[in-house]
Amino acid sequence: MIGKKVPNVTFHTRVRDDSLEGANPFRWEDKTTDDYFKGKKVVLFSLPGAFTPTCSTFQLPDFEKLYEDFKAKGIDEIYCISVNDAFVMNAWGKSQNLKNVKLIPDGSGEFTRKMGMLVDKDNLGFGYRSWRYGAVIDDGVIEKWFEEDGYCDNAQDDPYGNSSPQNILENL
Repeated sequence: MIGKKVPNVTFHTRVRDDSLEGANPFRWEDKTTDDYFKGKKVVLFSLPGAFTPTCSTFQLPDFEKLYEDFKAKGIDEIYCISVNDAFVMNAWGKSQNLKNVKLIPDGSGEFTRKMGMLVDKDNLGFGYRSWRYGAVIDDGVIEKWFEEDGYCDNAQDDPYGNSSPQNILENL
């Protein structure tokens, strides 16, 4: 993965638009890989799903807490990507009170598939999801890679450690 360019895809996002009235002031906005990665040094981490235990209790909250530490090491943005749609990702971000980490919805799993990280989690009733990983990406090119051990379909456990914010930060 090191030295590989991230795949060129379009993400279908929902963004707040204060010019819209009503209870749901959001509109669709397509974002490309370049919108997220071009000209920036970022940490990207992926996880099996929004609202899941490890992701919601440790991984996402710890990246949020350590955001300033990452900034001090030259990271421009921290992105969390998951094979979930924009509605789910937005609701999850709101429930987590995110201020710093940005969520990327990979609803169809296209980015995850092209990264080689799409796994079947049918044993949990999830269908296709992302294997847990993290990466440091500079201007769209992967510089560092942090993949959890045991990559496979229908894994019986959900390893977490290599892609933790603490481990990534320590390796910057």
